[in-house]
Parts: sequence; C-alpha cells; structure tokens
Amino acid sequence: MVRNVHERRVRGSLDEAGALLDSLSSKDDRLWARGQWPRLWMDKPLGVGASGGHGPVRYAVDEYEPGRYVRFRFIKPAGFHGYHAFSVTEDADPNFVVLRHELVISPAGFARVSWPLFFGPMHDALIEDSYDRAQVELGHAPEAFAQYSWWVKFLRAVFPVPRKPKATTVPHDHISGN
Repeated sequence: MVRNVHERRVRGSLDEAGALLDSLSSKDDRLWARGQWPRLWMDKPLGVGASGGHGPVRYAVDEYEPGRYVRFRFIKPAGFHGYHAFSVTEDADPNFVVLRHELVISPAGFARVSWPLFFGPMHDALIEDSYDRAQVELGHAPEAFAQYSWWVKFLRAVFPVPRKPKATTVPHDHISGN
C-alpha cells in the first residue's frame, strides 16, 4: 500500500483557502498548478458524481464537503486502486490554515512499477507546485518555490507537458519559474 501525504501551513483564513479548494477544475481554478501541469477537468462542477482527471489519470468525486474536503476515487491508470483527497483545516494560529493532500493506493500489476518510477515523483512535484500557487493566490508567495528533482526534470523532458491549450481548455498561466 502507498500512502503519500503533503501538508503545507499557509497564511490565510479557512474561508479563503476553502474557496481555492472549491475552485478545483473550474475555469477559474486557483489551486491546481495548471500552468505547469495538465489541466484538471471534470465533466460537471466539482461535487459527488463528477468525473474527470488530468493527463493519463482519471477519477470520480466520491466525497465533497464544500470549502473543506474533496476525495477522488481513481479510475485510471490501471492498477491504481484507491483515492486522493484535498483538505483545508484550521491551524492553531488563526492567521494560518493547513492544506493537505493525501493519496492512498494499493498498486497492482504495472502500477507497482509506474507509481515509484513515474507517477509518484510527478505527483509530488505537481502537489508542491499547487501549494505554491495557493500561497500566491492567498497573497503570500512562498519564500522559495518548489524545485524539481533531477528525476522529475528528466521525466518532464521525456514526457513534456503540453504548453498550448486545446480549444476546449482554459489557457495556461505560469506562477513560478519551475
């Protein structure tokens, strides 16, 4: 079993950070690092029953508490049995909140190889870029933006992220020099 957790304490209110979470997959998505990664899309507004994905990954929303929590059940790639979830919670300091992303899968078949070699490192970089974006959106850019490992740089060179949006997608924007 793989349990992958990313947390970042960010300056902002619960409502401000919750609005970022609620914007996921919308035309005004303010959380997803859509300039650096394939756009997150859903077939309908974020909510239970919506399905979509990004790049080769597909999932469906199976839990949603507006402004606080969303959980996506994996549909693809094959062998990804589990979910990933974003949450926003209070911090002990009322000027801060905690952004959390948790991925839990039981990889099967080829996913036992593709997760540690490809999806895992790319996933980690995407989430950290999204947290950088969240901080920018909340008006408090991080002191240093996330940096890619040499392996992620290699993977992105071999499997480049499309830079020109398709006619049906939202134009990309860049928030950091990654």
